[in-house]
This record gives sequence, structure tokens and C-alpha cells, in this order.
Amino acid sequence: MKLLRVIWLLFQRLTLLLVRQPVWVFVGILQPVMYLLLFAPLLAPALEGPLGLEARAEVYRVFVPGLLVLIAIFGGLFQGFGLIAELRAGVIERSRVTPVSRLALLLGRSLRDAVVLIAQAVIITLLALPFGLAVGLADLLLAYLMLALIALMTSSVSYGVALKLPSEDALAPLMNTVAQPVFLLSGILLPLALAPEWLQTIAAFNPFSWAVEGTRALFSGNLGDDSVWKGLAITAVLTALAVLWAARAFTRTVR
Repeated sequence: MKLLRVIWLLFQRLTLLLVRQPVWVFVGILQPVMYLLLFAPLLAPALEGPLGLEARAEVYRVFVPGLLVLIAIFGGLFQGFGLIAELRAGVIERSRVTPVSRLALLLGRSLRDAVVLIAQAVIITLLALPFGLAVGLADLLLAYLMLALIALMTSSVSYGVALKLPSEDALAPLMNTVAQPVFLLSGILLPLALAPEWLQTIAAFNPFSWAVEGTRALFSGNLGDDSVWKGLAITAVLTALAVLWAARAFTRTVR
């Protein structure tokens, strides 16, 4: 119970700091909104034929889930920059003399990041409704759970790497190097069904491709699709491993 209380207190504090500067929430979704408003209308005619989609609303059921996974991945991977700023300001150093659990230091931050991601996902979903997007509430909530797990995983990895490489000059190229192939092999903007067989084979080893397929199945109302439960299971396992690894990094750094 003490651990949960500390996590909650840290989550409240970090969320309050973000609420005082809400501009960062909207800056984070500016690019996805541009994709939704300016890119999706161009993509719709191209996907209707190859994927056998009968209406443009169905195209948005393919495009929007990928866009949401995009902001979950990129939003989480670059959270480490905030931790580096705290390291430089001595915030983490002062934590050394407190009895606060190092796991709580991680989860308080990562859960805040997951909540911010869900808020951004809600905004993107609402903006897509006028284009004909329709999704059931239960399917949508399960899709948001998948996104929250991705955000929790990627932000934990980012925090762990930031503790080991406490420099923006080192963290930025590393995160970009990791994010680029993950992005391209996830089928985020274009479904992997359009890719050649060799590319689909490689993408099958990318866990985020399973998350994208699972999220698309949920937006299409296919709750019983195997990709949904495979995506959730793979994402949950990797999230647990990422949290454990990052928690150990906090333990070793903040002693």
C-alpha cells in the first residue's frame, strides 16, 4: 500500500506540473493531427482498391489506429529528455536521501506519460469522427489499454536509457535510430498487407506490428480476432520487462 501511495503522490505532482503547462500536450499531437487532416484524405483513394475497402470511413479505421500507435511509440521514447533535465537540476540527486521506492520514481512518471497519451488519443479519435470513423465503446477502451501499455513500455525504456546516457546529444540519435526501423516495420501509415512477402516476414519479428494489427482489428469491431489478444499479450510481457529493467536502472543510479 505504501508503494501505491507513493506512486499516486508522484503521479499527482508530475501531472499537476504538466497541467500548468498544457501546451506540451497539444504540441505532442500537432504532427499526428496534420497527418489526420492533410495526409489521410490523400491516402484514402489509394487504400480503397488494394485493401478492398468499400467506404472511406473504413479507410480511417485502418489509418487512425496506426496513427495512435505512432504517438504512443514516439511520445514514450522521447520522455527521457525530461529526466535528463531533472538530473541536471538535481531533482533525482535529492531523491537519494528519501525513502521513496525507486520503482515508484519510475512508475509515477511512466503512468503520467500513459495518461497523457490517452488524452491525446481521445483528441485524435474525436477529430476523426467527422470523417466517418465509428468504433464501439468496448473496442475503443481495449484499444486505449493497448496504447497505454505501449506508452508505459516505451517511456520506461527511455527513462532507463536516459539514466545510463544522461546527455541529450547521446539520447537523441539513439532514440531516433531505434524509432525509425520500429516505425517503418510496424505498418503504421500503410498496412503491411501491401508489403512484399520478405518485408512482412521481417515485420513479424517487430512486436509493435502485432500491436498495430490488434488495434486495427479493435477499431474494425473484430474483438475476437487473434491479432487483438496476441498484440495485448506481447505488449503486456514487453511492458513488464521494460518496467523491471528501468526500475533496476533507477535503483542502481538513485541509491
